[in-house]
Amino acid sequence: MSIDDILMHDETIFRDIRVFNPDYVPDKFLHRENQTDALTLCLRPALKGGKPINAIVVGSCATGKTTAIKKIFERVEEYSDRIVCVYINCQLHTTRYNIFSQIYQKIFGHLPPETGIPVTRIYEKIMKHLKKNNQALVVALDDVNYLFHSKNANKIFYDILRAYEEFEGVRTGLFAVISDIEFRYILDKNVKSVFIPQEVIFDPYTYGEMRDILQERVKAGFYPDVISDEILDEVTENTSSIGDLRVGIELLGVLGNLAEADASRAIEDKHLKTAIQNTSSISLKNTLQNLQGKEKKLLELIVISEDEQLTAGNLYKNLNNVEPLSYASFDRLLNKLEFLRLIDVKFTGKGRKGNSRIIFLRFDSEEIGKCII
Repeated sequence: MSIDDILMHDETIFRDIRVFNPDYVPDKFLHRENQTDALTLCLRPALKGGKPINAIVVGSCATGKTTAIKKIFERVEEYSDRIVCVYINCQLHTTRYNIFSQIYQKIFGHLPPETGIPVTRIYEKIMKHLKKNNQALVVALDDVNYLFHSKNANKIFYDILRAYEEFEGVRTGLFAVISDIEFRYILDKNVKSVFIPQEVIFDPYTYGEMRDILQERVKAGFYPDVISDEILDEVTENTSSIGDLRVGIELLGVLGNLAEADASRAIEDKHLKTAIQNTSSISLKNTLQNLQGKEKKLLELIVISEDEQLTAGNLYKNLNNVEPLSYASFDRLLNKLEFLRLIDVKFTGKGRKGNSRIIFLRFDSEEIGKCII
């Protein structure tokens, strides 16, 4: 029988393929009840006309921090319009203008004009809206360490938390999310006086917790009997050994696609073996295919570099020789590659301002070279 005979048109083993997307927020969020309760309590005063409680949310990558915050924000907005909740990824948004543009978009439904509008006017319009509508503002700054590296954190914290000094009655709060658990932030005195956060810890998932979470994804994403307990156990073993829950979720999606391509109504051992071997390559190819011209050129320069200690400064010079651009534009490109988990960037503490960075590839250079189209 051909594939068309077995999987006719809309036939599929996926109940909901979106369940395996990296940005999916599950209906059933397991093993983070204490953390979600703690963060919800931080928002409770704002629902009663008080000021939100600030929080530091600490945990390594893939421990549920982002999902917990998005889940809480969704629930709060369904429950009440007295709080404006804004989630911001600081790997992508590191300047005052970017941060307040994201807040502006959440409130007014569109971004402010890209040129001709100073950040002070955007800020003023946000705060006047909050005051007029008697709404509190809570901003979650995910991967907030990027704001400290860009030297913008103190001013952004100050603008948000001390807004009441210029706009009487405005109530604001911050959730600062830190994935680099070794990072130590330093705030100015005038910010420390208003940022006294509650610390909420997200510990790494245990094997059993990973198994439960992957099982829930299987139930939500596949039809019954598509994947056996034995194969799910092996997926969990692989995920636990790597220590990143996202790997297991992506692996499940790849398994489903392999089974469908093989015209199979169930995931088999052969699909698992192929998926484990190829998951990283499949993910890498998809990521690289979506890169824009300058992003791809920058990655190519990193790949061909023979410098084991490739600094951001040297990389900028190399790129500027072939693609003239400002350092700010270069920095955005570099942040994009890091956000896509193609590179790692390490701050050395050296350089004139102590912010010299070394660039590392996360994948083998030959593998990237083969995948770049």
